[in-house]
Amino acid sequence: MTLNAVGEPDAAAVELRGLRYRWPGVRHDCLAIDAFVLAAAERVFLRGPSGSGKSTLLSLIGGVVAQQAGELRVAGTALASLGAAARDRFRADHIGFIFQLFNLLPYLSARDNILLACRFSAQRRARLEAAGTTPAAELARLAQHLDLAPAVLARPAAALSVGQQQRVAAARALLGRPGLIVADEPTSALDADRQQAFLDLLLRECAAAGAALLFVSHDARLACHFDRVVDLAELNRADVEAQA
Repeated sequence: MTLNAVGEPDAAAVELRGLRYRWPGVRHDCLAIDAFVLAAAERVFLRGPSGSGKSTLLSLIGGVVAQQAGELRVAGTALASLGAAARDRFRADHIGFIFQLFNLLPYLSARDNILLACRFSAQRRARLEAAGTTPAAELARLAQHLDLAPAVLARPAAALSVGQQQRVAAARALLGRPGLIVADEPTSALDADRQQAFLDLLLRECAAAGAALLFVSHDARLACHFDRVVDLAELNRADVEAQA
């Protein structure tokens, strides 16, 4: 448990109770989770086979889609109480996403893609200002640790290698020190040396910012670096209910 500035327990980074979600036109839920809590500053390794609902769960936590039943809170905020635009603002302020497909703007430089995180969020800029730094200075620090040279930062995202795009996406997620980092297969395009360096940086940055980390991967070798391993296939009761 972590404490905030006045000595009170921080709200859980993610809290699910009785969560249910089904895609339109589908008879049965694809997610049915009775309870799951990701504590503030906790590092959780989430695994599960393809089709187990990992991407759907991340979309719910990010407010991209809304659950049909149950409670979903991120940093103490019930996402169901927010409209779509408010969920977008909340995600920009509080969640750093490292998407499996990166979601970079191809015509912008790597540098400008990273800086979008702070251009869309005054709260991220304010956190950096409170820490005595700026978005540009923080970008330079992250880029150095991620082996993103100035020449790479100047290139359009579309001209980068897959591994470079993945590291740019990571820098964007970390910029502005959000309280929750959600990483979807973030090491899949990296070689062994860069994979370890990337993971070391991600864990170090989350610890420094007091951020929780929800890390999705099929690579079981990485699980030992985390506080807890969660198997979504065991957590999700949707398949059991559909067969009942």
